[in-house]
Amino acid sequence: MLIRLLTLSLLILYPVAWFAPLMHAGLLPLFGLSEISVITGLQSLWRSDVILALVVTTFAIFAPYLKTIGLALVQWNLLDPRAQPVLHILGKLAMADVFLIALYITLAKGIGYVTIEVAWGLYMFTACILASITLGMITEKQRRSAPGQ
Repeated sequence: MLIRLLTLSLLILYPVAWFAPLMHAGLLPLFGLSEISVITGLQSLWRSDVILALVVTTFAIFAPYLKTIGLALVQWNLLDPRAQPVLHILGKLAMADVFLIALYITLAKGIGYVTIEVAWGLYMFTACILASITLGMITEKQRRSAPGQ
């Protein structure tokens, strides 16, 4: 029952993580820093590059949320457990988004005129994705060890 509740809690924590500040960024340390969240980043991206915005929206919003919904459905016996390989792929797509954010931070820090400070939202977003992957592995292990499987 605890695994089910933790999975359902991710359905609340993901939207919080999307609006939480991932980083504070600005040009030179002299100017004020702007907060960047998944949502504000996506808003900016939709204005400048629609195709990249669609890819990042898929990785940051749809993949982790659909995976969590699917995992909850499997845990409550409302979805066939054979769907778990697809859920596993969705989890990997979600993790790719965290990699992209880390890559952007690394690249931006290499430019001498940009100041970037990582904020708590990046850790929360990463924790949600890692929790989802862990809960998926536990669910799969429980399914395999259940009698009659």
